[in-house]
Amino acid sequence: MMGHLMLKTGSISEREMREVEAVAKKMDKDSFKFAFVFDRLKEERERGITIDLAFRRFDTSNYYFTLIDAPGHRDFVKNMITGTSQADAAILVVSSKEGEFEGGISALGQTREHAFLSFTLGVQQLVVAINKMDTHGWKESRYNEVKNEISDLLKMVGFNVEKIHFVPVSAWTGDNLTEPSENMPWYDGPTLVGALDMMEMPPKPTDKPLRVPVQDVYKITGVGTVPVGRVETGILNVGDKLIFQPADVSGECRSIEMHHEQISQALPGDNIGFNVRGLSAKDIKRGDVAGKVDNPPTVAEEFTGQIIVIYHPTAIAIGYAPVIHTHTAQIACRFEELISKTDPRTGKVVQEHPDFLKQGDGGMVRFKPIRPMVIETFKDFPQLGRFAVRDMGRTVAVGIVREVKPFEK
Repeated sequence: MMGHLMLKTGSISEREMREVEAVAKKMDKDSFKFAFVFDRLKEERERGITIDLAFRRFDTSNYYFTLIDAPGHRDFVKNMITGTSQADAAILVVSSKEGEFEGGISALGQTREHAFLSFTLGVQQLVVAINKMDTHGWKESRYNEVKNEISDLLKMVGFNVEKIHFVPVSAWTGDNLTEPSENMPWYDGPTLVGALDMMEMPPKPTDKPLRVPVQDVYKITGVGTVPVGRVETGILNVGDKLIFQPADVSGECRSIEMHHEQISQALPGDNIGFNVRGLSAKDIKRGDVAGKVDNPPTVAEEFTGQIIVIYHPTAIAIGYAPVIHTHTAQIACRFEELISKTDPRTGKVVQEHPDFLKQGDGGMVRFKPIRPMVIETFKDFPQLGRFAVRDMGRTVAVGIVREVKPFEK
């Protein structure tokens, strides 16, 4: 879908598309030609699935978008979380094909898990693309059935469904991506690009201290060490003295680049690469957070989070140590104390110091990271104050940070 959208909005050239088509044909995977625009890794192309994140720019009449193509496959949800934590908005792609749709929204389905994670990680705006409309004759009845079920799911997660466009599309034929489809005269809403154009620009928290979670670090010949990430809060200028936590190393920002263009200043929401003098690529890694030396990111010794348990086969007790995903960091944390059990709908305390929490319960929990990690309170930095708890290849709970006990050196 995204590969086809790029072609239709002129964001990739016909030449690049021809090259990709040739590769797909050679591998006997003609039907994957559009997917290969993003799936560049050898393994992604062989297995026919997205594994890691890919970033591409495309423009609509109103906006300049950075598209983060994130994997949907269960084995790579941790990469999907990293991508989603960097997004202002999301396109939730739902298959309308018989069987595929029902599988996606079942208790173990990926559609359900992705909807929960997107909301937890701060994605406020959503467009639902109801895909594969060509597989059952473009039927309006099937569209309505899928739309109603997805609406119920999104309401339960917490989204305001009144503001969401449900766009019927076919990624393969390109119907309704950029121009209205002749195959679906019954649909009178916007195309997919039209729905993206109707989004509202989120406010940019430029008045807060600088925070840039690192998504990857590259060593580029002739340039040096280049961390890549998204500016969440504050302003980054060339010449700023930066500190990376929890690595506790510092250097100077020499240059900033966005989509291969040099810029002198980066604002919240910008996906950038920035060259840092005085650091080697081994000093920092995914999950570290850059801030200015006079206001460094908070390294937590412990933190208190308010969580909702969305899936667990038995019950969670003190000592449980799953992986906590927050911004781009993924670190095991121990459940050190169950402070209270709360009603997930009202947030009222039901029981002080419960023995365990089970599926459907809310709770206040004190966590202890197994190794240093940067996490901030939701009140001060919402972008770095949300987290997901994962274990056994599933999202166990989602939550927000209420307080942080900083690490004492």
